[in-house]
Amino acid sequence: MTRFNIHLVSDATGETLQMVAKAAITQFEGYEAVERLWTMVRTPGQLQVVIDGIQEDPGVVMFTMVNRQLQRDLVNACRSMELPCVDVLNPAITSLRDFLNTESKNQPGRQHALDDDYFERIDAMQFCLSHDDGQSLHDLDQADVVLVGVSRTSKTPTCMYLANRGIKAANVPLVPEREVPDEVLAVTGPLIVGLTNSVSRLAQVRRSRLLVLKEERDTSYVDEEAIKNEVAEARRLFSRMNWPVIDTTGRSIEETAAVILKHLATHKASA
Repeated sequence: MTRFNIHLVSDATGETLQMVAKAAITQFEGYEAVERLWTMVRTPGQLQVVIDGIQEDPGVVMFTMVNRQLQRDLVNACRSMELPCVDVLNPAITSLRDFLNTESKNQPGRQHALDDDYFERIDAMQFCLSHDDGQSLHDLDQADVVLVGVSRTSKTPTCMYLANRGIKAANVPLVPEREVPDEVLAVTGPLIVGLTNSVSRLAQVRRSRLLVLKEERDTSYVDEEAIKNEVAEARRLFSRMNWPVIDTTGRSIEETAAVILKHLATHKASA
């Protein structure tokens, strides 16, 4: 594995940079990025600290800064060190400026403003936490999405991801030899999605879970035949209720959430 340095320089939290960098790096097998994140860089003095750090550990530089002078100073410093320096935001901002025929505000951190979208995300996160793992079924109709599935089908992390997008997501586990809660079957407003996974993958994840918890591993919870029956019963339920089904085998949380959001858009359009 070949390691290389990558410096992510932002005038805000750096979340955008990290996502872009991760997406790009995953396309190169055999390489491991040593990431250095520089956040809230908004003054020449703060930028100089960054430049000194880059000079100490040279590598690829990616940045999201809207202050044009700071942009020029960083680009010039990287050019003198013969290092690549990538402006992640500028192509998008330039295209929008030309299309809209208006200038951008060039204010750092505008995407993190305390606006309605921000408070919607906070509300969604609180809803997600209070409706995790079958809790608070009495007001399930307030959800946008309800995820249903057997244990370890990534229900909770998917709900958390959706909540961060402002989607009120709840999840309900399917437990062997236990009836599906009436509240779930009575839901009319929210989109209900069934999550499933391959038997072998579920067994592997469950064994790892028990190992972490230091619990007995010789149980039906990890028995592949028992898991096979769980999965089959879950699929029969999904089919009977006509719920859309997503197989999370080999999917990342982001990919699963993307499919759910497509289903949600269709669900809202037909409501």
